[in-house]
Amino acid sequence: MSIHAGACLCEAVTYETRSAPLRVTICHCRFCQRATGSAYMVEPVFRLKHLHVTKGTPSVFEVRSQGSGKMVRVHFCPTCGTKLYLTFERFPDTCGVYAGTFDNPNWFEIVPETSKHIFIEMARYDTILPAGVNAFAEHAIANEGDPNQPVVFDQPHVVGRSN
Repeated sequence: MSIHAGACLCEAVTYETRSAPLRVTICHCRFCQRATGSAYMVEPVFRLKHLHVTKGTPSVFEVRSQGSGKMVRVHFCPTCGTKLYLTFERFPDTCGVYAGTFDNPNWFEIVPETSKHIFIEMARYDTILPAGVNAFAEHAIANEGDPNQPVVFDQPHVVGRSN
């Protein structure tokens, strides 16, 4: 079993994951840009049953996704405000962890076989998308549940104003 710990800034809330991620999503949507204060979110995705809060109790902020119309729940520290993980009405058995909250945010690999970039149409200009990775203009799964078609660049791709 692969156990990896994480915490908020003040360490009032700690957690551990008890598996490798199912996949890693790199999300460029405006929600993730605002939630992270950065150009994108690195989100290892786990089965919800493999995430365990080991100290404290996170607060939850619910917001309706502009894309799917389903609720997204942001779990965060009530003391320092650090966002720790997300749960989803649309995907009730999974959670996405804010990768930077792991004690070692480099423990999992981001490889083409198990990662994807989503909402690249909203990506910050000059973002570099790696070669060989599935990239999606919007979400990888349409609201109806059908998979969207990815684009895979054969060399690193720089997002520009014309993309």
